[in-house]
Amino acid sequence: MSNDPMAEIRASFFVECEELLESLQDALNVMDEGAHDAETINVVFRAVHSIKGGAGAFGLDELVSFSHRFETVMEEVRSGRLDPTPEAIKLFFLTADLLQDIVRATRDGDAAPPGTEAVLAALETLLGEDGLQPEEAIDFAPMALSFDFGVTTAPDDAEREPGWSITFAPEAGLYTSGNEALLILRSLSQLGAATIRCLIPDDLPAPTGENAETPLLSWHVTLRGDVTEGDIRQVFDFVADVCRIEIAPLGHDAGLGGDLSALVVDAQEDATATVLDPAAAPPATDMGQTDGANAEYAADAPAAGRSSRAATAGAQATGANEPAATVRVDLEKIDRLVNLVGELVINQAMLAQSVEKAGIGHQSDVMSGLESFMMLTRDLQESVMMIRAQPVKPLFQRMARIVREASASVGKEVRLRTEGDFTEVDKTVIERLADPLTHMIRNAVDHGLEMPERRRAAGKSPEGLIVLSASHRAGRVLIEIEDDGAGINRPKVRDIAIRKGLIAPDAQLSDSEIDNLLFLPGFSTVSEVSALSGRGVGMDVVRSAITGLGGRITITSAPGRGTRFSISLPLTLAVLDGMVVQAADQTLVVPLSAIIETARLEPGNIHHLSASGEMMRIRSEFVPLFDLGQQLGFRDARHKAQSGIVLLISQEDGRRAALIVDAIMEQRQVVIKGLGQSYGNIPGVAAATILGDGQIALILDPADLVRAGTIPSHSDLKAAV
Repeated sequence: MSNDPMAEIRASFFVECEELLESLQDALNVMDEGAHDAETINVVFRAVHSIKGGAGAFGLDELVSFSHRFETVMEEVRSGRLDPTPEAIKLFFLTADLLQDIVRATRDGDAAPPGTEAVLAALETLLGEDGLQPEEAIDFAPMALSFDFGVTTAPDDAEREPGWSITFAPEAGLYTSGNEALLILRSLSQLGAATIRCLIPDDLPAPTGENAETPLLSWHVTLRGDVTEGDIRQVFDFVADVCRIEIAPLGHDAGLGGDLSALVVDAQEDATATVLDPAAAPPATDMGQTDGANAEYAADAPAAGRSSRAATAGAQATGANEPAATVRVDLEKIDRLVNLVGELVINQAMLAQSVEKAGIGHQSDVMSGLESFMMLTRDLQESVMMIRAQPVKPLFQRMARIVREASASVGKEVRLRTEGDFTEVDKTVIERLADPLTHMIRNAVDHGLEMPERRRAAGKSPEGLIVLSASHRAGRVLIEIEDDGAGINRPKVRDIAIRKGLIAPDAQLSDSEIDNLLFLPGFSTVSEVSALSGRGVGMDVVRSAITGLGGRITITSAPGRGTRFSISLPLTLAVLDGMVVQAADQTLVVPLSAIIETARLEPGNIHHLSASGEMMRIRSEFVPLFDLGQQLGFRDARHKAQSGIVLLISQEDGRRAALIVDAIMEQRQVVIKGLGQSYGNIPGVAAATILGDGQIALILDPADLVRAGTIPSHSDLKAAV
């Protein structure tokens, strides 16, 4: 970790930028769906303004300039002078995407992303005649001040409303750090009824470019209403070190030693007092609340005596709906904690096995203490896993951008709808899922959805729809990408497979088997390589990436109605609940989430349908029967029906299968140890673990194991063990 406190603060700013960009995308999505209420527009404005203010504090001029011009457009929308049409919202999305690129390029010290000037030109066109002027070109224009004020006698104490007297005097550094006095005053006026007076010194110099950012003016604010001193100080959170602030209850005026009438008299002697009517400024609306420690900002506008630059002033609302406090922790520390918990789980299993071998009775104090230890270990493990778990929302937002860029590239109208954004998954899973998901989304846009003309001819809406969803199912995470396009052209897929020699001309394949041909290396249904990707191009890489995460991917398609890809993933890559079984003198672990039930195998329930296949009758249902020891190559095929134990498992497509095992040892929580780096991907084997006696056991992927053509060789398994 760096010892430079400013470096840490700067890093924290960029983390907050990611949160603000997330809220910006959320609000734009709401606007895109037709909601143009003031609060939604304010969320967009506040996010951009907050990024601008923080960037100004660090002197990030390029980020300040771009966000300022984006903010200017949103101020026009917020004030009702610019209508957020669908075309305008599309431009806002594009601007938000570019703002995200600039934030990340600034953070990483990279060059500015291309396309900035084109987007700014589009924003200027959107504004019409006024346009957008670069910040450096904003001319200084003194604010018109009214010197017509009346002096009223201060009311009696009994008639006084609760309120505060506030003196605000900017100092050197306030304007150069990207702050705006008018915004601070406007934020104060949002807290209650405010009377604002500008104190102008007699020797005020003429405005020039040299003194445009020199603090020459100060202000006094009389604020009435049910406001706490803490509310007021929150307005000055970002500028407390570059201004003088004095706050006192009314009747004890800050820094002036008198009531309101004394203020005016003193002001006439030493300076020219000017009453500023807050109503003359652009209307300020209730800004609501912001997340965490992010301050809430008012609208920007040119102020007297300086050019318009980024502002960091604001008032933050507090109340019952305030978000829970959070703390940011280095991910390496969390990973170390996860590893330590994994070792604790292994040691707990070893201790349990040692106690069992010692023959200590279940009613003893040792066993009672061990059971408590096991429960605490599980609770600790679950708590640590919750720390690593993150919602898929940021990943889904990245996919929204992919959809916008891909649809613009191919000239299609596409809408992305997300469901289950707050479904939590292990952070590692989310990071490694980004690339395959990006490829599948691009495929859906490029080749899954038809062009608008073809959709109209088919009686569909010209705008295609992609639904990206996430949910928890049977102890795993299910992510689905579904489009309402033309579906998979199975006759075409079959013909291509025959021409490439992948299948025999007379092969009888089911629809599911034809769909799975798309996952073969290099398989493509397009005659020309697309700038994006083709349905099937690189899908073998997608499948490999999903398999490397311990997941599976399946396809469901209906001609003319669309295609759905379903990805099933483990909740975590660290620990799982498993059933420890024996097959052919080998100890194996089957994930508990894959097991529907266990049953005893009776010879009378076995039915031979072919020379190589057996079915087992479970109640009124017939399911394929697989001998686990035989499937793994640990023993020869059984020559006759035998009694045994079966595990009934379920696959993602709803089909079931039964695995024959010799014995069920126990149900246990096991630590996942990956095999990919040492042995590659072994079909049917998800990972390995260390048991309580120190023995290494394979963790199986039952659905992959029983899938045709995925039975691993005996030598591969021996090498893994």
